[in-house]
Amino acid sequence: MTILVRPETPADRSGVRRVVGAAFRDEPVVPDLVDLLHQSGHARVGLVAVDGEDIVGHVLLSRSWVDAPEELVEVLVLSPLSVHPDRQGEGIGTELIRSALAEAERAGAPAVFLEGDPDYYRDRGFDPASRHGFDRPSRRIPDAACQVALLSAHRPAIAGRLVYCDPFWQLDCVGLRGAALQEARAKLADAGDASLATGITANLPVTD
Repeated sequence: MTILVRPETPADRSGVRRVVGAAFRDEPVVPDLVDLLHQSGHARVGLVAVDGEDIVGHVLLSRSWVDAPEELVEVLVLSPLSVHPDRQGEGIGTELIRSALAEAERAGAPAVFLEGDPDYYRDRGFDPASRHGFDRPSRRIPDAACQVALLSAHRPAIAGRLVYCDPFWQLDCVGLRGAALQEARAKLADAGDASLATGITANLPVTD
């Protein structure tokens, strides 16, 4: 059956929570992040991938800011991206990302950020944010894992530190801590690159 990507509705919330919980079964706070982003008014675009009546994937765009020299500039953060484990490997994640970037473009956003594995996202429109003059919101995010897709509304003056909205900090969904952070840094040093997802919002499932 053909997968349809459409806007999320309030009636989808239980199905979205089920899919997000399944995709992030080792990170049980992620469904709460989706709820809090909606409840706080920071959510901007939610999309679901449906197979008939079943929700099999979800992506959320929420607002954050770049602390540019001239002003705070509202941008979008893509997080989380979720595909049900039974449906991963079918291209659903790629289609959700494509649709999310198209929605961000229509909304006039200058850029979309995420934390994630650059090996996965570089082929889906994202580059390390530091290459374009942006700073990570936390040093607990390896440089290459903080990524950006620039849209047509971007201009050179939009550069500076990415400032996440409150829900990411309230639920501690930024980067890694403690032993997990040290392990990630060691793996990055051994690999000589940043092909490692880092943190709850960074640990977006590689779905294709």
